[in-house]
Amino acid sequence: MHEQDNGLPRATAAPCTRSRPLPPYRGIIAVDAKDFTSLPAIEHEVVSRTVPDLIRTSLDRAGLAELWNDRKFPASTGDGYVLGFDPSLMPFVIHPWLFTLQEVLTEFNIHALGALPIRLRVSLHIGPLPDTGDEFGGNGTVRNDTHRLLDSRPVKAVLASSRENVTQVAAILSDRCYQDAVASGYTGRHPDHFIEVPATVEGKRFAQRAWIHVPLPSGPLHDLHRPGDAAGEGHRADGDQEGTGRCDASEGVRVANSAPNGNINTGTVHGDQRVTVTRSGTDT
Repeated sequence: MHEQDNGLPRATAAPCTRSRPLPPYRGIIAVDAKDFTSLPAIEHEVVSRTVPDLIRTSLDRAGLAELWNDRKFPASTGDGYVLGFDPSLMPFVIHPWLFTLQEVLTEFNIHALGALPIRLRVSLHIGPLPDTGDEFGGNGTVRNDTHRLLDSRPVKAVLASSRENVTQVAAILSDRCYQDAVASGYTGRHPDHFIEVPATVEGKRFAQRAWIHVPLPSGPLHDLHRPGDAAGEGHRADGDQEGTGRCDASEGVRVANSAPNGNINTGTVHGDQRVTVTRSGTDT
């Protein structure tokens, strides 16, 4: 809206009543610091100032200084930061920037003696956003969805279930971002590095297809595709635990394990158990 001569805001035309040009397409980055609200109050300002510095440093090391210098509608969110950028750079943001951010955070946390480690969730999206050059720029559905993705269950779950001394970054990409930059082949990371998830936010009417990428994983990632599961319970959607060779015993399903030249038992088994021992090409 624009100000009229009488000082009152001028209303724009109602949606869907006349055609208007789309705002320019922007890539958008939003980050949040894990467990920010649980920090002592004296740490809040320090973290709020440190997060954009870490983003700037990592972008520079990744060869993306121009992205920071030309950033659109930048803003601190208290526990994080958001900025827009030229969407043609999105493949480079996905890789190498996310991995470089992981390295910068690792270095920072090692040397930040006496301070709590900063671990970041990152959300990436692409879409039309107005760029008015003032504090009201960058508002729109794409930005709202970027923050919803940042607060969604899967990306929170992966950072919560990862080792804090290893995994410093967990990223979630909108489906549009993934399709445009990853599935198309423009990003220097194979699609196998990404996990499709249903992104939902507790207490919000939000559900979208999205993609998780962890530059340096150290926890279980195979459970993230389960809808509405905040941290996963160690089971796949079909009832199997990936990599264990067993099913939920409470379902009365047969349990089978395999151990070359020996025996293995992963715990109490209710029902029958078959142990396969491999010796010289024969099964016992």
